[in-house]
Amino acid sequence: MCWSQVWVNAEGCVRKGIRCKIYAKSNMRITNMTSITDRSRTGLPTTATGAVDLQGASGNWTTIGRRRRGGRRVHRQREKRKGRNVGLRVGTLNVGTLSGKTRELADMMERRKVDILCVQETRWKGSKAYRLATGFKLFYHGVDGKRNGVGVILKEDFATNVLEVKRVSDRVMSLKLEVEGVMLNVVSGYAPQVGCELEEKEKFWREMDEVIQGTPSGERVVIGADFNGHVGEGNRGDEEVMGKFGMQDRNAEGQMVVDFAKRMEMAVVNTFFQKREEHRMTYKSGGRSTQVDYILCRCKEISDCKVVAGESVARQHRMVVCKMTLVVRKMKRTRAEQRTK
Repeated sequence: MCWSQVWVNAEGCVRKGIRCKIYAKSNMRITNMTSITDRSRTGLPTTATGAVDLQGASGNWTTIGRRRRGGRRVHRQREKRKGRNVGLRVGTLNVGTLSGKTRELADMMERRKVDILCVQETRWKGSKAYRLATGFKLFYHGVDGKRNGVGVILKEDFATNVLEVKRVSDRVMSLKLEVEGVMLNVVSGYAPQVGCELEEKEKFWREMDEVIQGTPSGERVVIGADFNGHVGEGNRGDEEVMGKFGMQDRNAEGQMVVDFAKRMEMAVVNTFFQKREEHRMTYKSGGRSTQVDYILCRCKEISDCKVVAGESVARQHRMVVCKMTLVVRKMKRTRAEQRTK
């Protein structure tokens, strides 16, 4: 800290610096000093109240510093109002089948620190909630035990905060949960393959539109899905919904993904982060590697997204994980007025 010394005479003192030391000769007295300008922050005065006594045969040092605005109680209240941030890791994975893989999925989520995982092609029939090992819970829906089926796996801490479960079809389902006062909607989707009929594809996108349109605009939405399409590399003309780091050329199914993101004002998160090709490909079989699994988001708190390589839970597909941060602000408490008798 820089200190400045000023000479005090009978006419007054010189204003200078953040703080100043006032040297006074004997038999001198200054009263009612009110303000010393702080030039480090424009418009913020440094004040001293009351009278300042400067006496002594050899002179005394008196320090006048910047006054702290508000007391300790005020500063504690300001810190409480700031709230805190809650970090989440959300992923998606086409598992091929859930039979015989529930323990492996729980271990993988625990090891990779994934809080929420959307799974596709579960091939489980029914609409139930199933408790997995090591503190995870699965919500799933399926019509046929041989094909399709979707689900969402949550950590036990978040499973207790589920408010609503919508099982639309064996290709689309959604969960609404509350995370520290923030409403988060998680959607798991499994689009028809390239060789399926156009009518089946249109039905899937109608269901996705209904789910997202039924979500209030102020709530967060995260979609983890196997869209079975290539959005392609580059983003000319689509900068508002996707980045430059896709893979291969865009096909008709990938164009449907981009059109859906534009309609719902969402972002294709995979394509916004520059990664090695190994951390962008979501499907690998033999010598063929593509990008067909995506995470779409309607929030701005995404800090990273990549493909997790080296896991053997699914044969062909790889898990995509994104890091997001929810800004949690504490609610203001209203003080009830006292009733007079």
